[in-house]
Amino acid sequence: MAGFDDGKDEGALRTIGEVSDALGIKPHILRYWEQQFPLLKPLKRSGGRRYYRPADVAMVETIDRLINREGYTLKGAEAVLRAGARKPAKSSETVPEAPGMRLVVTEGPDLSDVIAGLKAVRAKLARALEA
Repeated sequence: MAGFDDGKDEGALRTIGEVSDALGIKPHILRYWEQQFPLLKPLKRSGGRRYYRPADVAMVETIDRLINREGYTLKGAEAVLRAGARKPAKSSETVPEAPGMRLVVTEGPDLSDVIAGLKAVRAKLARALEA
């Protein structure tokens, strides 16, 4: 989680400015993400002042990671967040695949296996286009 150097308790509410400074994300981007991601709902007090709970800060960090480091689109990042918000029915499930390809999605927040599988698919498609 983000490191806040303000002396507040770890579970304290944070303003949009505090979250912006700690994560290096401009306030207008945070406000835009609130519109795009219905799961991101910081508390709003009188005058519209936003207060981010620790769960909101964690979600902002996840959105930032998905979009800016893992290359997800806004819709793709939202799908990942929604999938993480509900419990899977079983510990692993096989996703429908193309012949000769197998992609297994496992329970939990670690998506490295899924990403590796998608990269393998992308590499095969790139080789097919070159031929």
